[in-house]
Amino acid sequence: MENGGGAEPPCSTLFRNALIFDGTGRAPVHGEVAIVGDTISSVGRLGLHSKSNYASLVDLDGAAIAPGFIDAHTHDDRAVIDCPEMTPKVSQGVATVVIGNCGISLVPVLFEDEPPPPMNLLGDRGAYEFTSMKAYSRRLKLRKPSVNVVALIGHSALRLAAMDDPGRRANSEEIVAMRRLAAECMENGASGFSTGLFYPTNEAADIGEVADVATTFADRGGVYATHMRDESSFVVESIREAAGTSAEARIPLIVSHHKCSGVENWGRTKETVKLLEQFSRDMPVNFDVYPYTAGSTNLRDDLVTDEIRIMVTWSKSHPEASGRALAEIAEEWGVPLLDAARRLQPAGAIYFQMREDDVQRVMKSRLSMIGSDGLPHDEHPHPRLWGTFPRVLGKYARELKLFPIEQAIHKMTGLTADVFGLRNRGRIAVGGAADLVVFDPEKIIDTATYENPKSRSEGVHMTIVNGKTVFANGEATGAASGRLLTGRRKWAGRQINPHEVH
Repeated sequence: MENGGGAEPPCSTLFRNALIFDGTGRAPVHGEVAIVGDTISSVGRLGLHSKSNYASLVDLDGAAIAPGFIDAHTHDDRAVIDCPEMTPKVSQGVATVVIGNCGISLVPVLFEDEPPPPMNLLGDRGAYEFTSMKAYSRRLKLRKPSVNVVALIGHSALRLAAMDDPGRRANSEEIVAMRRLAAECMENGASGFSTGLFYPTNEAADIGEVADVATTFADRGGVYATHMRDESSFVVESIREAAGTSAEARIPLIVSHHKCSGVENWGRTKETVKLLEQFSRDMPVNFDVYPYTAGSTNLRDDLVTDEIRIMVTWSKSHPEASGRALAEIAEEWGVPLLDAARRLQPAGAIYFQMREDDVQRVMKSRLSMIGSDGLPHDEHPHPRLWGTFPRVLGKYARELKLFPIEQAIHKMTGLTADVFGLRNRGRIAVGGAADLVVFDPEKIIDTATYENPKSRSEGVHMTIVNGKTVFANGEATGAASGRLLTGRRKWAGRQINPHEVH
């Protein structure tokens, strides 16, 4: 630990008697952290600082202080505008959200009719009002959310803006149009590109199309996050496709919410995690993961099965179905599961499609970051929206001892900042941004459940974003301190043939 050096300047706040987790993965130390405005000014041993130099003195009495958590995977594109206090996130200690995942982003598309799935996960037609990143960033400045925002631009959004029919591969003129839109986005603060090849608005794109568009992002230091084409029976082939695309475009790869879904694929993370770790030897590869055995997206015919539990999260045609089991609804209506699902459309659902040992194996990998993948517009959302980060710390680090708490924190701070190329974020260090979370490592835990998903976690005392307190005493303060952050990261790998990796 070190102080800022030289004479100690007057500081905004001094946190004393803290257990400091610095975000690097190193073991914590007892000490003090001082901030001046929006910057960490000093980090040092207990008793290093003079009380008289600080406008505010906070005695943490041994509580933990860590970098504000970075949610590596969100769909908060509209939430940061419509609900700028961002209670579901700041109550968990989250200071930064990465938006625009799974090929779905508000920018740069408009809709005359209601948006098609999965674009409706961000809201209805009225949610889409930004044809440029410049316009979106301007709105963020006006709304001033309580969290920082890192923006990815979705391939589905680009395709729907540039193509008359997203059910086919883009032609050369359409790819040029997408690249032009992508360039504007990167020039006005976007940090990368995402695909959702699993979804109908994106699935017709092949490696050539994706790589062609991705090069515009790569040339400007962006990253590539992908909801792969398949996370079940063809998960290995999809990993190879993702790696091949990344290598062709020479862009760092992030595999979104890595999992092996479906009963027949349980246990296959032994194979997939090993494969991703092998690819990481030759190219930049990471993945995000949420700490639950259920996922959530639109209610889709191809995902309806009686092998797993399915819960309805929202339904436009039958809003009363929200929070109920699909099987229960089908039985009540006296129809097969698939017929019930079709009657509920358009709708969303939670799918209990994973096994616990697979989730833990993915979480434990050195490549994994923590991302909630929460859907804030769902009437009855997956509990990951409110509980992801305290759940990792409380259940998996403290109770199950899957990894030390300092490693868990690294997966939600320093590692994530590095993966997205965010300078001066994700670590407690002199000169770093004053994004901080104060919590009780013995009590932090999620309380959100599938039955009661909108429940605040316990054990988070304070969340600070750019030097301002956005959560304290169990409540969001509404402090308008968030910013659009722009990450930049260059390719650091060699050209590989993904089919030669075994």
